[in-house]
Amino acid sequence: MVDQQLVTTSNQLEGYRITKHLGMVRGITVRSRSILGNIAGGFQTILGGKISIYVELCERARAEAYDQMVQHANDRGANAIINIRYDANEVMSGVTEVLCYGTAVQVVNV
Repeated sequence: MVDQQLVTTSNQLEGYRITKHLGMVRGITVRSRSILGNIAGGFQTILGGKISIYVELCERARAEAYDQMVQHANDRGANAIINIRYDANEVMSGVTEVLCYGTAVQVVNV
């Protein structure tokens, strides 16, 4: 469980003033689907449409990377994270890394 943070993809937070930049924060996870999951995904691919087993895997990976990023910001004393982004790369066949990163800041209400 992570603490509440103000998080945005923009460079600023409406109604807040940035008082201190604390640097880049990030969270990363590397995931693969089990052989049984790949078989189930293969069947869903044959039938067409949404491949729910892979959607679930991607959502879990993004959530894990996001939570790690927020924890990294908490450790630096931030109360907000601006300019967050996600990135994903295939490390090897069937293995994907998901990275969530942004800039940790301290903000005050204006």
